[in-house]
Amino acid sequence: MKLYDYFRSSAAYRVRIALNLKGLAPAREFVHLRRGVQRSEGYRALNPQGLVPALGLDGGAVLTQSLAILEFLEETHPAPPLLPADALGRARVRGIALAIACDIHPLDNLRVLEYLTGTLGVSTEAKDGWYKYWIDTGFEALEQQLARDPSTGTYCHGEAPTLADVCLVPQMANARRVSLDLSPYPTLVRIDGACQQLRAFADAAPAKQPDAE
Repeated sequence: MKLYDYFRSSAAYRVRIALNLKGLAPAREFVHLRRGVQRSEGYRALNPQGLVPALGLDGGAVLTQSLAILEFLEETHPAPPLLPADALGRARVRGIALAIACDIHPLDNLRVLEYLTGTLGVSTEAKDGWYKYWIDTGFEALEQQLARDPSTGTYCHGEAPTLADVCLVPQMANARRVSLDLSPYPTLVRIDGACQQLRAFADAAPAKQPDAE
């Protein structure tokens, strides 16, 4: 396996966490998004979307989209499980993961921010406001959902990390990078803190990656 990675990519961060939790250490190739490597002919041949992560498999197959990669890892390396054993629990965990990966993160992705500033001429201040607004909107709903649901435990679902936590932690890092006030979200902060105590999460942090700047 080879992981095509970038230290600051939230989506790649998710995959790094899952790989660590499952004890997998693929080869890695770093795709510098700020330098436009993702738009190079070579990388586009591998992943026409020009996004990270991508996961190259033995035999030549290439997987794209972080949640698809996470589900593949879960199916091919089921221990430790990142989805609950029951159908209701699995649906709940996937719902939390999707709320982050599909509703919050895409609006603050690099290519969206570059379009705001480069094409629409939005100021840095307005861009940062956009960033914070969409995280706030998503976190407000997540906080209510997790705080009131008895299925929430030490982690988003019970007493072991799941795909929900794998998605939450990178989004919390994004929020901190733009100095978002997290005090309205004590449940999210608590869960993030519990995850950070696990080496699999801590070692996946952007600052600890070989390509970190």
